[in-house]
Amino acid sequence: MDCVFCKIIKKEIPAEIIYEDAKSLVFLDIAPVHPGHSLIVPKEHHATLTDTPLDLACHLMSVVKKVAPAIMQATNANGYNVGINNDAAAGQVVFHTHYHLIPRFTNDGLKLWPHQTYQEGQMKTVADRIRKEI
Repeated sequence: MDCVFCKIIKKEIPAEIIYEDAKSLVFLDIAPVHPGHSLIVPKEHHATLTDTPLDLACHLMSVVKKVAPAIMQATNANGYNVGINNDAAAGQVVFHTHYHLIPRFTNDGLKLWPHQTYQEGQMKTVADRIRKEI
């Protein structure tokens, strides 16, 4: 397997690790949105959140909750975003489940994704299709 995150987990390539436990690793992103931008990864390889066992995904979120206040304090951030990209269409580049924890600052110039409106009847149609798949 040629997964860069697996190599970081195995300490085969360097990373600035800020937290580690039996199931997860947290390290600074090498191309941060802001300093302190961190990646929370499971030590087991899973390509996307959908592939990740529920208990492990929940553990990763508990790590986010533990690390986020430390990042905010250390960077003097005013808030933070937690994000996860699943599959190439959503911007995933490394196909190993990972949460981004991004410190945010008042008036930092970053925007959220654009919003749309539903056409007449489209919201119900989409909701019905989703409910059917659940």
